[in-house]
This record gives sequence, structure tokens and C-alpha cells, in this order.
Amino acid sequence: MEARAVAKYIRISPQKARLVADVVRGKPVGEALTVLSFMPKKGARIIKKVLESALANADQNPSIDIETLYIKKIVVDEGPRLKRWRPRAMGRAYGIKHRLSHITIVLDEA
Repeated sequence: MEARAVAKYIRISPQKARLVADVVRGKPVGEALTVLSFMPKKGARIIKKVLESALANADQNPSIDIETLYIKKIVVDEGPRLKRWRPRAMGRAYGIKHRLSHITIVLDEA
């Protein structure tokens, strides 16, 4: 049985979140939570939260053994961009794109 969790419109660039996702892909849930707890990146805190949500979703199903779960799939997709303008020298405007992410985690039994 699979359990999944999705976090949408997260205010982190997908490139930065994928760096963290690549570290924990395929690991058992307990080991992944330990790694994410000690990783000094913003993406680690966000992905840990989504992973805990997927774990709680799996806990709701009585046929799933929590101890044997591992991260089957973790995907960080690009969401919409927030477009803002900053004033620059000589009256010009400079565009800033705040990137958003959609994070999906799928857990499965080993």
C-alpha cells in the first residue's frame, strides 16, 4: 500500500528543494527523518514536514506497517512564479521572480 502527501505553492525554488530531495530519495522513513533533522537547509525543514504528513497519512491505514516504509518517490515540481518589480538606477525597473514549488512524497512498504 502507498501513502502520499502533497505540499503546493511552497515558497522555495525547486532547484534548492531538489538538492535536499535527492539526498533522501529511496531511504527508509526513520533514516530520512534523522537526515533531514540535522541538515542545515531551508528545504530540509519543508521536506521533513511533508514527509511527516505522508507518515501520518500512512498511519491512518491499518493495513500498512509503519516500520517498513521507505520513500518510493519524491518529486519537486515548479509552481507559478510571483513577479515583482524593484526600482533600479536612473528610474528603471528590474523584474524579480519568486519561484514556488509543489512537493510530492509517496511512501511504500519494503
